[in-house]
Amino acid sequence: MPVTHLPGNTGADDVAAAVGGEGAVVVDALAPPALLDRIEMELRPYLDTTGTGPDDFSGTCTRRTGSLVARSPACRELVMHPLALGTSRILLGHATNFQLHLTQAIAIGPGETAQPIHRDQWAFDFFPFPVGYEVQCNTIWALTDFTEENGATRVVLGSHTKPDGQAFGPDDTEPALMERGSVLFYSGSVYHGGGANRSDATRIGLNITYNVAWLRQEENQYLSVPREVAETLPLDLLRLMGYERGAYALGYIDDLRDPIEAVRPGAGSTGFAR
Repeated sequence: MPVTHLPGNTGADDVAAAVGGEGAVVVDALAPPALLDRIEMELRPYLDTTGTGPDDFSGTCTRRTGSLVARSPACRELVMHPLALGTSRILLGHATNFQLHLTQAIAIGPGETAQPIHRDQWAFDFFPFPVGYEVQCNTIWALTDFTEENGATRVVLGSHTKPDGQAFGPDDTEPALMERGSVLFYSGSVYHGGGANRSDATRIGLNITYNVAWLRQEENQYLSVPREVAETLPLDLLRLMGYERGAYALGYIDDLRDPIEAVRPGAGSTGFAR
């Protein structure tokens, strides 16, 4: 069964339902070409200078470029995309709050082998979260076309309902084929992996993910985004990055101050409450 595709005008309820049902879904043609062109222009200097990975998991022919909020103003539009935030709000609604977890351009180069099949939520020290309790809502935006030949992300559909310790191979996966500007939504619990690149071109996806705010972020947004940049960002983006309490008494600074006060004095609330 191939990965389901939904049109770009699909609402968050339907996207969340599709991810909840199969673990992943593609929304077609969501990002306009002009925005993608700006992103590619802004990221090109960083993509060209990022080193390849040190092992088979990170990819010895793959470049992983992070800090997209600081390096690409255009990428902030994807981070704050209403469909991404709306879907995350539904999938992660069992938690008090959610936050930006990771921003990373993944450029799979020619000759790259298939990535081992894994769950992204294993980043949390392989903690065995209960089946059905989602801690991540993830997106991969296609900056280039995703084809079976160039390493499209491969997904084990329905595997988000399986326990940990499963062994899946290539025959268990389906490629998330999509055109430039489309986006793959998937849960942190679904088994997946980058495909092998048997083409002569590089496949680039923008991996922007969100997690429940009581867990640590994979990418340290406070250090990835320099203070002088953070001070210029909109309040809603800053709060998404983690300048907000993660729960009732989680993440305040010094005398119970709202963490937004660290970069925007006077903008926060006081005490425990949000």
